[in-house]
Amino acid sequence: MNRKVLITGADGFIGSHLTEALVREGYPVKAFVFYNSFNSWGWLDAAPKDVQKSIEVFAGDVRDPHGVKTAMQDCDIVLHLAALIGIPYSYHSPDTYVDTNIKGTLNILQAAREHGVSKVIHTSTSEVYGTALSVPITEEHPLQSQSPYSASKTAADQMALSFYRSFQVPVAIARPFNTYGARQSARAVIPTIISQIASGENKIKLGSIHPTRDFNYISDTVQGMIAMAKSNEVAGEVVNIGSGFEISIGDTAKLIAEIFGARVEIEMDEQRLRPKDSEVDRLCASNVKAQKLTGWQPRYSGREGLKKGLTETVAWFRDPENLKKYKVHNYNI
Repeated sequence: MNRKVLITGADGFIGSHLTEALVREGYPVKAFVFYNSFNSWGWLDAAPKDVQKSIEVFAGDVRDPHGVKTAMQDCDIVLHLAALIGIPYSYHSPDTYVDTNIKGTLNILQAAREHGVSKVIHTSTSEVYGTALSVPITEEHPLQSQSPYSASKTAADQMALSFYRSFQVPVAIARPFNTYGARQSARAVIPTIISQIASGENKIKLGSIHPTRDFNYISDTVQGMIAMAKSNEVAGEVVNIGSGFEISIGDTAKLIAEIFGARVEIEMDEQRLRPKDSEVDRLCASNVKAQKLTGWQPRYSGREGLKKGLTETVAWFRDPENLKKYKVHNYNI
């Protein structure tokens, strides 16, 4: 536990939870946050004071190779989460996804090679699989880019694997399915549903409600990534982190309404629809490989696990101090 960990994207949803978890486990953590003139550490600003005092914060930009090299000095393990993740915004500004997701990952890999770090965990996404051709989706499932975001992550994944094969950089790819929980951006469907109901709306605006997703509670995703960081079996491997439970977006909205004890009506909002061939209609993970290589298993599994995780998420959003951080009535691309 004296091995210093660099977390890129530590200021984000998953990154902030991961930072807290590693600090609690006793690891020295360097948190790479996106530089801004407000000196904001993103969600780390809301972290407990003892966590804030325990971390070393580096403000920079993964698109800058020199800053990345500086940040990685004296670090032994790298957990790379920094990325642009909004799918609708990738239709709007695809060039930024190339710079951040592909070139940013290249900068991480180059720096890791130069510094000789012992492990890099690169964060992928289930979106690279596209609509499932078979379920559950194993790591051998074909990759199908159905959005510029997905294409940029596929390219970043392949860049990471190429550095393992070409230069023996000890890279592993964590491929989380649809993570949810406290602090998640309103660009994701679960916060969109919860925040609308929590603000008193009984007509919920959504896009397509027929697609299915494999929702993974934040603590399960975090523990899956930590298990990969600890494992000696994952170098050069792609590992799914998913619950293995499949549910439609429409049924997810009904389950959330049930937790609230609310009656809601779903209205289709056309601006929230993806282009027809870009929508990923079905996702459901196989987590057999994760169990085999790391011993990780989801604790929030099945419908009851999802309901438990959603209940905890709803409780966080119901706090007025948390809900006011969200612009509920604006569509966030």
